Amino acid sequence: MFATRVLSAFRMWMPTMPMTLVSARSATESQSATATFRVEPKMTKHEIKEYLTKIYNLPVKKVNTMNYLGKRKKVIGRRKVAYYKYRDFKKAIVTF
Repeated sequence: MFATRVLSAFRMWMPTMPMTLVSARSATESQSATATFRVEPKMTKHEIKEYLTKIYNLPVKKVNTMNYLGKRKKVIGRRKVAYYKYRDFKKAIVTF
């Protein structure tokens, strides 16, 4: 077995969790630029900020998050009723 050493300065966290851009607003004189992302529920504010700064080099000032439960649906067929649920998600509002 060969042991390898990894320098902590070169270690980068690469997430396997997707981030989907929902909307974005450009900066004005009174407000700073904001972007809204749809992320996995297990991502934290720190992980979202680290992802955007290290991979995209964006100057993130603040991250606000909101948790949403997926909608529950009911399909009525001829013989039975089927229930299903959309996935849960988290919405992250990022201020630059």
